[in-house]
Amino acid sequence: MTDISSLRPLLAILVSAVAIPVILSLKRRPNVREGVTITVAVAKFAIVASMVPGVLSGTRYVFSFGQLATGIELAFRVDPLGLLFGLLASLLWIVTSFYSIGYMRGLDEHAQTRYFASFAASLASAVGVAFASNLLTLFVCYELLTVSTYPLVTHDETDEARAAGRKYLAYTFGGGVAVLGGTVLVFVLTGTTAFTPGGLEGLATADPTLARAAFALLAAGFGVKAALMPMHSWLPDAMVAPTPVSGLLHAVAVVKSGVFGIARVVLDVYGTGTMEQLGVGLPLAAIAAFTLLTASIIALRQDNLKRRLAYSTISQLSYIVLGLGLLHGQALTGGLLHIPAHAFMKLTLFFCAGAIHVETHTDDISDMAGIGKRMPLTMAAFAVAAAGMAGIPLVAGFVSKWYLVIGALSLDGGLVFAAALLVSGVLNIAYFWPIVYQAYFEPPDGHDEKPLLEGPLGGRDEVRADGGDGHESDDADDHSDEGGVPKPEHVDHLGKHHENHEHHGGPPAGGWDDRGWRGGESTWFMLGPILTAATLSLLLGTVPYTAVFLRIVDTIVSNLPGVMA
Repeated sequence: MTDISSLRPLLAILVSAVAIPVILSLKRRPNVREGVTITVAVAKFAIVASMVPGVLSGTRYVFSFGQLATGIELAFRVDPLGLLFGLLASLLWIVTSFYSIGYMRGLDEHAQTRYFASFAASLASAVGVAFASNLLTLFVCYELLTVSTYPLVTHDETDEARAAGRKYLAYTFGGGVAVLGGTVLVFVLTGTTAFTPGGLEGLATADPTLARAAFALLAAGFGVKAALMPMHSWLPDAMVAPTPVSGLLHAVAVVKSGVFGIARVVLDVYGTGTMEQLGVGLPLAAIAAFTLLTASIIALRQDNLKRRLAYSTISQLSYIVLGLGLLHGQALTGGLLHIPAHAFMKLTLFFCAGAIHVETHTDDISDMAGIGKRMPLTMAAFAVAAAGMAGIPLVAGFVSKWYLVIGALSLDGGLVFAAALLVSGVLNIAYFWPIVYQAYFEPPDGHDEKPLLEGPLGGRDEVRADGGDGHESDDADDHSDEGGVPKPEHVDHLGKHHENHEHHGGPPAGGWDDRGWRGGESTWFMLGPILTAATLSLLLGTVPYTAVFLRIVDTIVSNLPGVMA
C-alpha cells in the first residue's frame, strides 16, 4: 500500500471534538444544539467516506504529530482495518443522533446538553481509536474513550448509576493499565509499536515467554471492553444508562473498540504466523467460545429486555474474537464482518427497547405480550434484527456466521468451534423468538413468564434494566434539560423504583390499543432510526459486497501475508 500525508484523518477526529464547546454553549437553544450535533455527525461521516475509494485502491492516509522519542510516535493512519471501524462509527452516529433527540425529549431527560457533548467526545475518541497508527496512539484514544463515556453511563445520577459508573471505570481503566503494560513490553522487545500488516518481525524472534506475556496483557486489556468472560460484568450493569448510550456501548464505539484492539494485536502487531508460532491463537479462541455459549445461557434467564440484550452482546462480541483466534482466512473474514453486522442488528434491538420504554414505560419481556399491536413497525424491526442475531439468512448475521463456521470447519480440530457457533445460534433463537412470538401472538392476559431459565446463572435478580420514568411527571422541570438531578421518586434507567411508586409498565386496562402500520406508534425521530438500522441489517445480509463493508474486509484479509484462504 502507498502512504500519503493527509489532514483528513485528523479532521475526522477533530470535527466532533471542536463541536463540544459549541454544543455546551447552546444549552438554552436545544434546537440549534441538536442541529449542530447532526451537522457535525454528517460532516464526520463525509470525511471518513471520502477516504473509502483511496483505501480500497491501496492508499493509506497518514497524519503524524512527529516522534516523541526514538520509535515512539503519535500518529494517525487510515488503512482498511481502521476504515472498517471508523466508517461504521461515523455512520451510526448520524442514526443515533436522530434517535437521541426523540428519546431524550420523549422522556424530558435532564442534562441533555451534557449528554450530546459527551456523545461528540466519545465519537472523537472512537474514530481516534480507529485511525491510530500504533499501540501508543491507540492506548491514548482508548483511555479518552473511557473518560468521555463515563458521563453517559452515569447520566441518571442515581446511586445505581454512580455505582455502575465506578464499576465501569474500575474495569476499563484496569484494562487500560494492561494495554499500557503490553505496549511497553512490545516496545522493549521490538523497538517499535507501529502497526504492520502481518505483524512485527521482532516478535517472531523475541523471547517466547515475554512475547506471550505481552500478548496476554494486550488481549486482557482490550478484552475488558470486548466483555470477554470473566471481565464482562460491567456491561450488564452499564444498562443503567439511557438506551441511546446502550446503543453506543454495544454497537457503535465502546465494546467495538475492545474487539478492534484485539484485531489490531492479532493482525498488525503479532500477525497470524507469530500467533501460531507462540500458540496463543487457540487459547484466545477457547475463551471466546466459552464466553459466547455461557453468555447465551445467562441471557435465557433475563426478563428485562435490556439486560437480555446486554448478555446477547457479550455472546456476539465473542464471535468476532473467535474468528480472530482461529487465524484462518474465512474465519477472519467472518469475525471482521461481524463487527458491522452486529452493530446494525444490536443497534436496532436497543432502539426498539428504548422506543417501547418511551411509549409504554414497559421494560420487562413478561409485560410485552401483544405489544406488536401497539408498536407493529418497531416489533417488526426487532424481529428482523433478532433473526440476524440467530444467523437466519437474508440478515447481516447470517453472512458473517457463515464465514465463521466454514473457517472453523476448515481447520484441524475446528469442529468443536463450529459446534459452539451452531449451538449459540440455537440459543439465540431460544431467547429472542419468545419475545417476537408473544408480541404478535399472545394476548396480554394469556401469556406466561419469561425468562426461560431460573437459577443463579448470572445477573442480579434485584436489578431490572432500562427504565426511565415510570409515571407522568408532576413537574415539567424535574426532567428539564439543565434542571439538575431527577427527583428521588423517579425511576432510573435500571428500572429501579424509588420511594413507594408503582411500576406503570405493561399493557393498560383493556389491552394494547391498535396503532396500525403507518407509524403512529412513536415519533419518527425514533422510528426512523429504528427502520434505518433494520434496513442496514438487511442490506448487509443480502448485498454485503455492494454495501462496502465486505469489500473492506476482503481487502484487510487479502493484505495479510501467510493467511490460509
